[in-house]
Amino acid sequence: MTELEKKIEDAIWVAKELFERGKATGSSANLSFKHDGCIYITGSGTCFGRLTPESFSKVDETGAWEGEKPSKELPLHKIYYEKSENIKAVIHTHSFYSVMYTFLQHSQTKDIVPDHTPYLKMKVGTIGLVPYAAPGSEELFSYFKKAVPYSDAFLLAQHGSVVGGKTIMDAFFGIEELEESCKIAWTLRGNKIL
Repeated sequence: MTELEKKIEDAIWVAKELFERGKATGSSANLSFKHDGCIYITGSGTCFGRLTPESFSKVDETGAWEGEKPSKELPLHKIYYEKSENIKAVIHTHSFYSVMYTFLQHSQTKDIVPDHTPYLKMKVGTIGLVPYAAPGSEELFSYFKKAVPYSDAFLLAQHGSVVGGKTIMDAFFGIEELEESCKIAWTLRGNKIL
């Protein structure tokens, strides 16, 4: 198995796990990873529960792509990759508690999720809040670009979580930890578990 085939296999496994655990529904989530100077991102309208090796778009440095049409949130992934050479994979989901937590009032926006357990800081880091804008919009990408330097991972207001990692597995561990941390923080604020 080649390195690229292994990355695709891991990405498909991660997507299926997130789908089966209820962290990604319908065709709303997207993920990507870097390989040989290109970004491989899930195609527009693909479902995490049904990904195949053909479900990815290969996007080169000029923006030219092959295969599936790339997710409309490709610019968000590109902005995240520009943050650090250590980020080699990005996952974006609309998981329940990550979305719900953005509706609460937050005194600041650079680290909004308390580290009630040690694992959030260990696996993810600080969690920034990005103001609401329509998914896939230039406004959203502008807000995200302004927020990226100040936090390690992000909650998009009324939208979902975005987590990067050295590998797709690292990003998966991080996005799972972020969702659980949002659930704990939501509950400790006196809200009911839904």
